[in-house]
Amino acid sequence: MSAERAEGKLLSHSPGSPTVLRILLGTQLRRLRTEKGISREDAGYSIRASHAKISRLELGQVSFKQRDVADLLTLYGVTDPAERDPLLALAKQANAPGWWHKYGDVLPAWFEVYIGLEGAASSMRTYENQFVPGLLQTPAYARAVIELAHERAPKAELDRRVAVRTTRQRRLESGLTVWAVIDEAVVRRTLGGPEIMREQIAHLLDLTAERNVTVQIMPFDRGGHAAAGGPFSILRFPEPELPDVVYMEQLTSALYLDKPADSDHYMEVMDRLSIQAEEPKETKRFLEGLLSR
Repeated sequence: MSAERAEGKLLSHSPGSPTVLRILLGTQLRRLRTEKGISREDAGYSIRASHAKISRLELGQVSFKQRDVADLLTLYGVTDPAERDPLLALAKQANAPGWWHKYGDVLPAWFEVYIGLEGAASSMRTYENQFVPGLLQTPAYARAVIELAHERAPKAELDRRVAVRTTRQRRLESGLTVWAVIDEAVVRRTLGGPEIMREQIAHLLDLTAERNVTVQIMPFDRGGHAAAGGPFSILRFPEPELPDVVYMEQLTSALYLDKPADSDHYMEVMDRLSIQAEEPKETKRFLEGLLSR
């Protein structure tokens, strides 16, 4: 895909597009560099930076300076304005802050990356064994989850953290497809109290009626399963240039995997989980049974 077509396609993308724009621009720069046989070290020298910075730029992990992009394009022999100008425009738009920027006081940088990816994704498959997935949480349940890690936070801070989560959920209204496999322990654990859990289970039931949401429960009686290592999510994007990203959250950081060998392995695990778990119709009956008690 040419730079012009890539830019035109992404200009109309979702509110999470700055993240995808950075990744796409980084991919273009990496392609241009490798086609010229230029090392990361030499590329870094041309913009007064290290090879590590070139790596981060090419992965879309950091913002772009217009001057750096211009210098790299010159180094890579991209002098035709018809090819050069769209890439420079792409760099400018890639630096635009996302909606979550105003919540920077309560969001770690590693999670801001995830929100951007989530906002740009077309589909997500996720496995959870402790909490209801964030996009499927009620505000009261979300607050109970957040309080576990921030029990001493003032009410105003908790309100802002909950607001981030509920704002993220708007992606469900704008086309994001979510397929969640949830361990039975998640809906059995009374987080926040009985009433909050009943509300949360009822919300899951409501979501099962949405065309873009699939929920499956992994019952206790299925024994061990392929995701014994813990929760993870797989994000897929509408742009064919962008690889699937596997996301695994830890206490103070997160792991992002985008190599095809890794994402393919996790997709195979997710497929096995979906086969082992209750089918969506049976999951609906299971949740209804919990509410009837």
